[in-house]
Amino acid sequence: MAYGLNAVTIRTNNTEEGMKKIDEIWQDVISGKLPILYDSNHSFRQGVSPVSRYDHYDNDENGDYDFSILGVTSDFFQEMEKAVNSGTYKKYEESDNNLGLSAKKAWEKVWNEHKTGVIKRAFSRDYESTVPAAYTKDGKAHCYLYIAIG
Repeated sequence: MAYGLNAVTIRTNNTEEGMKKIDEIWQDVISGKLPILYDSNHSFRQGVSPVSRYDHYDNDENGDYDFSILGVTSDFFQEMEKAVNSGTYKKYEESDNNLGLSAKKAWEKVWNEHKTGVIKRAFSRDYESTVPAAYTKDGKAHCYLYIAIG
């Protein structure tokens, strides 16, 4: 019997060591070692997309938090768009030729807006969806952030 996970979670932070932990867990998901995108028999799970979730913050982006990788369906993105429209989340989108750079640009925009008071982050539950260039219509990597505001 094949099985799949809906999520995997680690406790981490934004230090160099914490970022290494995040990279390692992503590698385990992408390789199929953790059955989120693939089931335990290594069959691809159709209709499932990986999304990062950040929650249970100690205080802000400088402390520890839970980092999860979720396997979501298109319903997730529809619900997030509703949350953006209702004003409980703000959506950030960045694209670049490099996946890491698109994510870095998006997060820098969030940190800048928070620091300058443009937004007030809730530090409750944030989401990140990164899409490699191979899966996009424009051939660029995209990063979508959904930041809880309050």
